[in-house]
Amino acid sequence: ATIMNKKKKPFLGMPAPLGYVPGLGRGATGFTTRSDIGPARDANDPVDDRHAPPGKRTVGDQMKKNQTADDDDEDLNDTNYDEFNGYAGSLFSSGPYEKDDEEADAIYAALDKRMDERRKERREQREKEEIEKYRMERPKIQQQFSDLKRKLAEVTEEEWLSIPEVGDARNKRQRNPRYEKLTPVPDSFFAKHLQSGENHTSVDPRQTQFGGLNTPYPGGLNTPYPGGMTPGLMTPGTGELDMRKIGQARNTLMDMRLSQVSDSVSGQTVVDPKGYLTDLNSMIPTHGGDINDIKKARLLLKSVRETNPHHPPAWIASARLEEVTGKLQVARNLIMKGTEMCPKSEDVWLEAARLQPGDTAKAVVAQAVRHLPQSVRIYIRAAELETDIRAKKRVLRKALEHVPNSVRLWKAAVELEEPEDARIMLSRAVECCPTSVELWLALARLETYENARKVLNKARENIPTDRHIWITAAKLEEANGNTQMVEKIIDRAITSLRANGVEINREQWIQDAEECDKAGSVATCQAIMRAVIGIGIEEEDRKHTWMEDADSCVAHNALECARAIYAYALQVFPSKKSVWLRAAYFEKNHGTRESLEALLQRAVAHCPKAEVLWLMGAKSKWLAGDVPAARSILALAFQANPNSEEIWLAAVKLESENNEYERARRLLAKARSSAPTARVFMKSVKLEWVLGNIAAAQELCEEALKHYEDFPKLWMMKGQIEEQKELVEKAREAYNQGVR
Repeated sequence: ATIMNKKKKPFLGMPAPLGYVPGLGRGATGFTTRSDIGPARDANDPVDDRHAPPGKRTVGDQMKKNQTADDDDEDLNDTNYDEFNGYAGSLFSSGPYEKDDEEADAIYAALDKRMDERRKERREQREKEEIEKYRMERPKIQQQFSDLKRKLAEVTEEEWLSIPEVGDARNKRQRNPRYEKLTPVPDSFFAKHLQSGENHTSVDPRQTQFGGLNTPYPGGLNTPYPGGMTPGLMTPGTGELDMRKIGQARNTLMDMRLSQVSDSVSGQTVVDPKGYLTDLNSMIPTHGGDINDIKKARLLLKSVRETNPHHPPAWIASARLEEVTGKLQVARNLIMKGTEMCPKSEDVWLEAARLQPGDTAKAVVAQAVRHLPQSVRIYIRAAELETDIRAKKRVLRKALEHVPNSVRLWKAAVELEEPEDARIMLSRAVECCPTSVELWLALARLETYENARKVLNKARENIPTDRHIWITAAKLEEANGNTQMVEKIIDRAITSLRANGVEINREQWIQDAEECDKAGSVATCQAIMRAVIGIGIEEEDRKHTWMEDADSCVAHNALECARAIYAYALQVFPSKKSVWLRAAYFEKNHGTRESLEALLQRAVAHCPKAEVLWLMGAKSKWLAGDVPAARSILALAFQANPNSEEIWLAAVKLESENNEYERARRLLAKARSSAPTARVFMKSVKLEWVLGNIAAAQELCEEALKHYEDFPKLWMMKGQIEEQKELVEKAREAYNQGVR
């Protein structure tokens, strides 16, 4: 029963589909006989259709139906109603159609035909363009696969016949399930392959092309005798081949050929043995993608070019794909086709010029200029292709005739000229491009002092919102010795820019000041710093922000800017010891000795209680060899800080370093009386000990321990003195007392 059900077709016993004619597929045609039509009857005879559906059986039913149809012809829908004209349609549609009605309709039809013929050509042209545009945007499936259908012409008759017939294979696996069978592999199989080692039963078809070994290297060996004895290869009778030995034979042959070539008698080696592998690596294609991905990309780009041939990126991408894959000529052909399809695309022409060799690239650029006479990039490319300076000048001057308002073209042309010719050309350039700051500044640099001032004044009139013109004017005045005008120009610049609605960006102005510093315009950079350093800073953040700005300038090697910041900060905070100290360290590290001493003199005048400032000044004088000046500074420091331990000890060190031991002893005696501290006593003991006065040193040490017994260095010095006197027990006792 199951077999019968399988063979039974699913359409048997089902009603035939609509329009089905039996035998039509094999050429049979249907026919009708008189018995199917019935006897002939007059048109006025009543219908005798007793088996008709209700409502169609009698003549009365037919008349009622015709009357209803006439009533239904009138469209009384709301959409067919107009408030002014009423219902649309003819009022006399149900009336008799006479000859005058026919004549009127003919007249109206003639008018409609005449009006239609007047616009026929324009309408047909518009419809044709709309259809072409629609087909271009939404091509038919037939057009999309036309290139694939053309390949069907290459299919041979044998391939057509080998195409399998379409069978009823739908859901075959579900209808006829097949149970999978898993059979374990016997142990003998694994044992056999373990014994065989590296022997294999197959070789590469390329190596058996001539019945033997085909070495894939240049000048390799083709073995035309199968089964023969070859170096490193032995074909056993069982048909198994040792692939390891094949590889060894190939390497041996390779070494032999390389040795022969490198030992050439003529001295000209055909192959470099050392660079052979490098040459092989260089033969690898440069692209890093899969070949299938490249084919897909090529097919996709081809589809884009065919569907939208006026799309420039499609041609550029196609050319670059071919260039990457190494097909440079194909890339050139594609991009030249792109220039034909997209003659107004600047990028396509530039890509074509890039891919073409020298002279051809010049011809391509010349053709591009004819299509795009206003393209600046094409003119620049044309100038780059020229090797002669005069040819470059000629190209750029021709470009300026077509595009006189291009700043890029003017700059490129000016760079090729001598200073005098460049000045003349810039005079014309600022007339054509009055809003270009770079051209105005370049002209000002080439002019004399008086003319440069006039040029900058004109530049300010044309561009009142640019700060670089003002900064250049300040640098010009500084370069010509008018440093008093620099401050005025910068102040006027800030005022004028604010009046023209320009926001004063503090960071940008500081960067401009750093550039002026590096260019050597010290007065200009300091004037800029003084003008903008306080803009946009809260009062409580000024000190912290200014110190950070100074550190940033030092990091950028803009030392004059940092010096200007410190000078301004000292004017605002004259009593801040930390600001004076940072300024002093800056002058010590990056300034001169004179600038440091001048700053320290001002510092101690504003902060007389700052001991470190006095000491820095005295040390600077001492290192310079001016000991009297150092003594005078310390004397002034004593007056300002009479009980300062640091100043006393600095004075003692100054005298002792200059071998003035009596002065040092007297200073220490005064210090012990006016400012007795543990360090003062320690320095006193050390001085006497160094001078060899052991008894005086021991006496001072005993006196110091009475007042400062918790100072460990005094105990250590006492123990060392006892050791020096070879009193070990007393030294041990001193150390023990010190650690209690």
